[in-house]
Amino acid sequence: MAKIKRALISVTDKTGVADFAKALHEMGVEIISTGGTARVIREAGVPVTDVSEVTGFPEMLDGRVKTLHPKIHGGILAIRSNEEHMRQLKEQGIEPIDMVVVNLYAFEKTVAQGADLDTAIENIDIGGPTLLRASAKNFRDVTVIVDPSDYARVLAEMKENGGETTLKTRFELARKVFETTSQYDTAIANYLKSIDPSSLS
Repeated sequence: MAKIKRALISVTDKTGVADFAKALHEMGVEIISTGGTARVIREAGVPVTDVSEVTGFPEMLDGRVKTLHPKIHGGILAIRSNEEHMRQLKEQGIEPIDMVVVNLYAFEKTVAQGADLDTAIENIDIGGPTLLRASAKNFRDVTVIVDPSDYARVLAEMKENGGETTLKTRFELARKVFETTSQYDTAIANYLKSIDPSSLS
């Protein structure tokens, strides 16, 4: 694992994210971010590159499309030890993304507050689970964080290892991602089961 150089941060739960981004920046990590997260990080005085600058496309469709792009997912999914993968990144002008920090739209909370179907649907996260699953799949090369409670552990490990995380930690964080996305999809499926299709218009 090489030193973490670029991190993509896009979180619904902003707890501790400004301090985390600041610590990453102090270790020389470039921060890429979206919307509200980018604003919080900037307000903390940390330089941020907007995802739209990386992709060359604006955030679209009321934010439904922002991170779904080869310049993001290519940077996450490339196997660093695979020469052909790295050649293709270079050919397409894609830089690797070494860390992904994402948590999901609060679907369960929205439903618990009595939201109607359309509001509930808008709170089904698409980009978040895609980023998380891609990063977790490539855990040998990418550090993925879905839970703010893991910020301190990751920072401590990076400081101890010259800006790197261990394979053990990356694997454990990846496992947590799949547990989280599994629970998320189950919550959505259970909610949709509660809807009578004949009531739709």
